[in-house]
Amino acid sequence: MSDSLPPVRKPQERAGEPLPLALGSGVGAGTDEPCLRADAARNRARLLSAAARLVERHGAAGVTMEAVAAAADVGKGTVFRRFGDRNGLLMALLDHSEKKLQAAFLGGPPPLGPGAPPVERLRAFGVAVLRRAVDELELQLAAEGEPGRRFASAPRMVRSGHVAMLLRQAIPDADCELLAKTLMAYLDPALIHHLTEQCGMTPARLEAGWVDLVDRIAGVTPPR
Repeated sequence: MSDSLPPVRKPQERAGEPLPLALGSGVGAGTDEPCLRADAARNRARLLSAAARLVERHGAAGVTMEAVAAAADVGKGTVFRRFGDRNGLLMALLDHSEKKLQAAFLGGPPPLGPGAPPVERLRAFGVAVLRRAVDELELQLAAEGEPGRRFASAPRMVRSGHVAMLLRQAIPDADCELLAKTLMAYLDPALIHHLTEQCGMTPARLEAGWVDLVDRIAGVTPPR
């Protein structure tokens, strides 16, 4: 897992402007100093390593503040001071893959990154988010907080802002901010879990559905 980075600023959702990378998605990660003392950095890495081992052995349900403290041989208070609460700890576990995803859609090669038409980028964005969610679904579900915190998390705000920016480029006469929130609901981990685990839909079907939805909203002819 990555070390902490500076606090994230609220994304600017204006067309044509790059969105800031939401580096550090958990409570503890968001409050870290840019240059942690060496011992603090080692302690954070040690705690995240212990948490990752618990996920491998017991799933996300096995990651509690007490279990991580015991696995890392530290006091429970140390875990709370570093991550704030269990949700902050789980978000920190997801931080590495979140930063990789953001780097890809904000500055990576097209069609996910800049350089492709906005509709192509929207198609690629949803597919990338769906694939990451399928790979980390249990952990993402466990990291979902209460609604106020869930929808205001830095990673979700950056992704929603990115979708709104692409929508403004593709369909500037729409209510792009509201439409972006609606599109983001398709990528919600709880819905992905319901569709794949309870409805038996394949990830490939969800990806095709996302592409079809984007094309219908944008009023474009789907690619052959």
